[in-house]
Amino acid sequence: MASIETVSDWYNPTEIDSRSLPAYFRALESRIESQLPSDQVARVRRAYLIAAEAHSGQTRKSGEPYITHPVAVAAILSELGLDAETLCAAILHDALEDTSLARSTIEREFGTEVAELVDGVTKLDKLRFGSRQEAAAESFRKMMLAMARDLRVILIKLADRLHNMRTLDAMDTGARRRIALETLEIYAPIAQRLGMNKFKAELQDLGFRALYPRRYAVISKRIRSQPGIRREKIAKIETHLGQRLSQENLPFRLVSRVKSAWSIFNKMKTDARSLDQVMDVFGFRVVVADVMQCYHALGAVHAAYKPVESRFRDFIAIPKANGYQSLHTVLFGPYGTPIEVQIRTEEMDLIAERGIAAHWSYKSGEAGAGNSAQTRAQNWVRSLIDSQQSAGSSLEFLENVKIDLFPDEVYVFTPKGEIMALPRNSTVLDFAYSVHTDVGDHAVTSRIDGKLMPLRSRLESGQTIEIITAPSASPDPHWLEFAGTSKARTAIRHFLKRLEHEDAVELGHRMLDRALEQLGKSLEQVPQRRVDRYLGQNRYRRLEELLADIALGNRMPAQVARELSRSRAEAQRSDAVSDKILISGSERSVLTFGTCCRPIPGDEIMGYLSAGKGIVVHRAECGHVPEYRRTPERCVEMGWDRQVQGDYRAALRVQVQNKPGVLAQVAAAIGAAGSNIETVEYRERDVGVAVIDFVIEVRERRHLAEVIRRIRRLGVVSGVQRL
Repeated sequence: MASIETVSDWYNPTEIDSRSLPAYFRALESRIESQLPSDQVARVRRAYLIAAEAHSGQTRKSGEPYITHPVAVAAILSELGLDAETLCAAILHDALEDTSLARSTIEREFGTEVAELVDGVTKLDKLRFGSRQEAAAESFRKMMLAMARDLRVILIKLADRLHNMRTLDAMDTGARRRIALETLEIYAPIAQRLGMNKFKAELQDLGFRALYPRRYAVISKRIRSQPGIRREKIAKIETHLGQRLSQENLPFRLVSRVKSAWSIFNKMKTDARSLDQVMDVFGFRVVVADVMQCYHALGAVHAAYKPVESRFRDFIAIPKANGYQSLHTVLFGPYGTPIEVQIRTEEMDLIAERGIAAHWSYKSGEAGAGNSAQTRAQNWVRSLIDSQQSAGSSLEFLENVKIDLFPDEVYVFTPKGEIMALPRNSTVLDFAYSVHTDVGDHAVTSRIDGKLMPLRSRLESGQTIEIITAPSASPDPHWLEFAGTSKARTAIRHFLKRLEHEDAVELGHRMLDRALEQLGKSLEQVPQRRVDRYLGQNRYRRLEELLADIALGNRMPAQVARELSRSRAEAQRSDAVSDKILISGSERSVLTFGTCCRPIPGDEIMGYLSAGKGIVVHRAECGHVPEYRRTPERCVEMGWDRQVQGDYRAALRVQVQNKPGVLAQVAAAIGAAGSNIETVEYRERDVGVAVIDFVIEVRERRHLAEVIRRIRRLGVVSGVQRL
């Protein structure tokens, strides 16, 4: 193969006879000749010649020359009217990864713009990752970062995925299922989020066919073999709607819509309906000239057939987040079946099909609907990039993106009347974080249409939401149970990680101080250069990282103390009296309380350093303690502070008479003592006796004793035991 580093003297594209080029490239060139100036067509041809040389000798799984794939990707993009830079990058998109062609060469031949597009699409398979999932997630993160700079990266990637799905039959079964699942979970939703419904529909159907071939075959056969009577019904409804629109002197285009196999399968699954029920729906699209005619046409179709109440959606006044605009209505049909009608302008129809690729205007920056769709898409991508900066890993970032790829939205209002679109099933907390991270962090409750409502309340379209904040409020771990959007979940996790780190640093400091005291030292007495040397040798950037690692059990405090001490002789001194580490309650984010014995304030306790978990606290009489004492370097002497904050879990086993209402009596006694029930489980149920296990929250031993006394007073209780 020719040297890929020096291609400047390669073919002059204008001197190549088109007849000598393969038919698949001639078809692409023929299409773009009507779209691009001749010099741009020559650039695309040069990109092909360089890519063909670079991929020379490589074949696909199907046995075809590999170069047929990037040319097919470029052909898909040419159907969208993309520019020459995008087409060149599409033809070269696999060259960096699969050939010896260097980025510098691409940059020299085609410019920085094309080189960055190619680099943005290139996967990271050449780097080492712990798993295939991690590699795919990191590749996806890189692609999203490139999207933030130039949205054409995702257009190339979507076209690449679409052609791979069209030729998926050449892959083995395992690869087909893996790629199909990734397509349905990630790439089809991205296409929908960017308003590219034509791409989305084909990706979904191809993914469905690969993942569930038998189900796909049954539904597709049913779509193709619609009975004649159904076709007659569609024709009659279409004629009647057309007549009503004509009577209003509206220029229109009316087409019947055929549901895809994937959308039918999804409706069957989500609505628990049979295939016959899902198929028994008629769909039509009315396309008119302008917005006013959309509402005029709506009146006409409502005059033709009575509308179904609450089934009208106005996506023209309030567009979807991806820029989609249309009127949606459902009518009572003449045959007892609903009629779904979409009404939109020609421009809206184009954007519904092509999304951000419609009216492509990277160069001119001209205003228009297509450009507006691009702006929305870029804002969405930027919000994802903001969230990825605080994501702990590429896998976490990928999960955040999945959460954010909701197909539907709810539309709510701020107190000032501004419209905000959020994913379906969002909560008030998601709304708070969408306003601003600080608003979410300090939220305490809300008013929905003037009524006080908790943060976990689900949002519904049309509501007016007011967030009530307090300076002292902060995120709670249980918020993650009902936060739905990636922005909210990422912000909450980031706050909790920062809080946990601060608590770990404080606890680690106390543990190291205690270990140094046993050697007659303190951290303040250790020379700074010795601390810096130890940190450097163990690859810690700051002392805080070391202290957090000690609290998490990844470093033994005694070992660190010995290494920071002056000499071996000093390190052997262990006769100093050791003080216990006292628990005040503020350290609970980095302490774990053993579920085997559930210690509470007032119990005699000890701690055991478990790698990754930090200190696990046990009661002194716990059955596991003798085993832990065999590794004294991991045991930590602990006690309770005089003022301990918070509630702690304790377990009780209650023996009662087995008759109706007993559980309610015991629960009432626990509540009367000021305790909350965490879990309840029946252990045994006999004819006359039942044994129930409770996990309850108490403040300390005296509080637990009060709970036990109240339970024992009940006439139905024969015994209470702490576990």
